[in-house]
Amino acid sequence: MTAVLTAFIFVVAIASFFLAKFRAQAASGGEPSRLHSRPSYHGFYSFLWVLLSGLGVLITLSLASNYHINTSLLGAIHDALPDSVFIERELILTDAKAIATGTVASKTGEVREAIAAEYSGLANTWAWVRMLGVIAGVLAAAGHTQRNVNVEFRARNNSEKVVQVILAAMATIAVLTTVGIVGSLIFETLNFFDKLDWRVDKYLFGTTWSPLSGVHHGSMDADKVGAIPLFAGTLLITLIAMFVAVPVGLFAAIYLSDFASKRVRAFAKPMLELLAGIPTVVYGFFAAITVAPFFRNSGDFIGLPISSESALVAGLVMGIMIIPFISSLSDDVINAVPQAMRDGSYGLGATKAETIRQVVLPAALPGMVSAVLLGFSRAVGETMIVVMAAGQGANLTANPFEAVTTVTVQIVMLITGDTEAETAAGPAFTLGFTLFCVTLLMNVLAQRIVRRYREMYD
Repeated sequence: MTAVLTAFIFVVAIASFFLAKFRAQAASGGEPSRLHSRPSYHGFYSFLWVLLSGLGVLITLSLASNYHINTSLLGAIHDALPDSVFIERELILTDAKAIATGTVASKTGEVREAIAAEYSGLANTWAWVRMLGVIAGVLAAAGHTQRNVNVEFRARNNSEKVVQVILAAMATIAVLTTVGIVGSLIFETLNFFDKLDWRVDKYLFGTTWSPLSGVHHGSMDADKVGAIPLFAGTLLITLIAMFVAVPVGLFAAIYLSDFASKRVRAFAKPMLELLAGIPTVVYGFFAAITVAPFFRNSGDFIGLPISSESALVAGLVMGIMIIPFISSLSDDVINAVPQAMRDGSYGLGATKAETIRQVVLPAALPGMVSAVLLGFSRAVGETMIVVMAAGQGANLTANPFEAVTTVTVQIVMLITGDTEAETAAGPAFTLGFTLFCVTLLMNVLAQRIVRRYREMYD
């Protein structure tokens, strides 16, 4: 029904566009110069109002119907089963909806059958309400805009105002989404520290991570929420990845931009950027199945113990994944350096290598710092590779041959485990908020560096 109503809205909006356009042409008497706005603006104005009115009514009534149906049926389930808990009532409602729509339900029974019948009645009633509401809203908007078609109507100005409102609404949604995400992180972090009696020092400087070890007894042990091993493992794997990605990416960018022939560049650059299109789960599978056994067997051959879930394996594969990000951005930045700077260096007798080292790279430094920063942020927030290739135990070590865990691995374990979501949300959101703060500080620091050196080459 929703798809049919949406299609109906678009059809009426398109029809209203052409009708308003033709009415404007007729109002001009064959002299378009008499119109304040071109006929197409009259049509566009009508199209916008019909489309927005129809979709607005449809969305509003859909939300209202879902709220009313769920509230009514949950109340009916509570009346039938007064001792049931909220999650049990939600499961019964889900089964009733499945029965009413003809899909497979996990359980059946008298209560579920009765709720399914009531759901069918309410759904049919609201379907008629949505249909009539959408039709009324669309026709009202079409009639209103058609009456406004005349020689003096400022259709262009009004259309631009409507578009501005739409753009502002989209920007507001983006901002509110960001605020909501950050707000949820802060809220859950404060709840987590409240359960620890605000022993923030135990979280920031503790070396034992086992936040769910005491939850079955109704409490959380502050001595087991130390996040130092997690961030140490994250930093170790990230540094290994950057040691691989930064030199390879930067040197590849320098070669492709100034040394490679057109034929080599046309082949090598797309092949290098192809690495960015590989899903991270493939990288993780590659690390766990191919790279980890290779390093473990090589270590056994020379008498060096290397864990299958070592930081070296995860960091190496992550570095390979980051190479195209650093290389592509750095190549674009180097190519953006004006050719006049190169020609001036050559005119003073400098070689190509001296020109790149003394002129091109300093001029491109701000952009290259941004590329490295992007790679660093990508490495810190990577999940699938470390979930599949790194360890799960919070091991505080600087040995890259041992298994370590990362912040993202622990977040995945907390959220996907068997523990209730309300219990696991505190530690998981706290780790996410801390990681967000670290990344934000890195961004601020990098931006200050970029601004400082950019002033030298403006």
